[in-house]
Amino acid sequence: MKYQYVPQGVCSRLMEFEIEDGKIVDLKVFGGCHGNLQGISALVRGRSVDEVIKLLEGIRCGHKATSCPDQIACALRAIPD
Repeated sequence: MKYQYVPQGVCSRLMEFEIEDGKIVDLKVFGGCHGNLQGISALVRGRSVDEVIKLLEGIRCGHKATSCPDQIACALRAIPD
C-alpha cells in the first residue's frame, strides 16, 4: 500500500510511504534536512509500523513541539486500517 502524508510544524513538506504486511518497504521525505531524512528512511526500511512509531514518537526538533521523526510516527498512526 502506498500512502502520502503532509507533515505539520516541520520543514519537510511531504512523506511517501510504501507499506506491506505491516512493514515499511520504503519511505521518501521531501523537504527538510535531506541527509538526516535519507538516514532515517534507510533505518526504518524493513521495520514494522508499530516498532517505528515507538522509536520515533515524541522526538522534538529544537524548540518545536514536533520533529520530522515525530511526524513520521504521526503519519504511521494515521494510516487507515
